[in-house]
Amino acid sequence: MPDDPSSAIRPEIGQRVRFRWRKWNGGVHWEHDCVFLGSDQWGDWVGQPAGWVSERPGRQMVTRQACVMLLPPGGEYAYTRNADPNRTQIYIDLAWDVGWQGGEPVGIDMDLDVVKHTERGIYIDDRDEWDEHRVAYGYPLDIVARLEALAVDLEQRVRGGVAPFDDATPARWLARLEALGV
Repeated sequence: MPDDPSSAIRPEIGQRVRFRWRKWNGGVHWEHDCVFLGSDQWGDWVGQPAGWVSERPGRQMVTRQACVMLLPPGGEYAYTRNADPNRTQIYIDLAWDVGWQGGEPVGIDMDLDVVKHTERGIYIDDRDEWDEHRVAYGYPLDIVARLEALAVDLEQRVRGGVAPFDDATPARWLARLEALGV
């Protein structure tokens, strides 16, 4: 369980952290090598320079472009903005308990994702995985209803280019990541 967002200890700006995702059943999911960038009115931001590693059991990727990730205080999603020329511009992981634990970001991946792709447009992804896991893992019905509504809301906010899902907000954090030179 993450720390209380208002009292969680954040790392120093520029400090490396490992963003650890789990599944609802406790299984290991994606882990990303990142650097803490700071906070704004939207929440806490971490970044991943090009060439850094993301991995999960059975798969490892080296990032081709930098990206920044927002951890909003509500803990119900993590928003990733990939730098150009990545065709997946926005990737929002619907989640539970995204926050800080022991000075590092953690979260439970809840399968649904909101994606903005240069060729496929804006859409909610992984509904099949969501349907399978909400039964197999026994997601509580109130959480199911909340995250389904949130996915639709986030999709609309991305379509509208509403901050922080605009271009300017993540551009500031991508610039900070580049300036850190990590």
